[in-house]
Amino acid sequence: MIQLLFTLVLAEMALIMTLLFRTPLRKLVMVGLDQLKQGMGSLVAKSVAGTMVVVFGSSIYSVMKIQKRSADAGIINPTDQVLMAYRQLEVCLIGFSLFLALMIDRLHYYIRELQHLRKNLEMTKKLSQDSEQLEMRKFEETNKPQVKRLESESKQSQNRQMSQKLAQGS
Repeated sequence: MIQLLFTLVLAEMALIMTLLFRTPLRKLVMVGLDQLKQGMGSLVAKSVAGTMVVVFGSSIYSVMKIQKRSADAGIINPTDQVLMAYRQLEVCLIGFSLFLALMIDRLHYYIRELQHLRKNLEMTKKLSQDSEQLEMRKFEETNKPQVKRLESESKQSQNRQMSQKLAQGS
């Protein structure tokens, strides 16, 4: 069982490392986790986690029983030492595995939430740019007669100034 737990812990750590860095493999892992959380996959994952919690509790109980037996005898039996070391290693690996599974679940949730927020931010920016352009067009259309009038007045004033300079110069 120890080899299986070591393999599980290493696989979970590799999965976390994949989720932490933005690589093409991360997209594949995200799709896999999305599909795992849908339908029956969620139920299977919860039942496996529940079984691991039961085994975790059983191993802790075994460790406590061995400690009590050695405390009552006053001397630790070599067989009990081996059993205690095995059970402690098992408890540590199961606890670490459950913790890593929780980390994977939270990382997946936060990455998915971040993707949604980024998409919403981009859509909001695009909408605000479109609305600004629309406002500029409306402003130009409503003030177009005034702008033409001002332009014609400025041309007329320039023409007057030129004609006055010409009249003064001749």
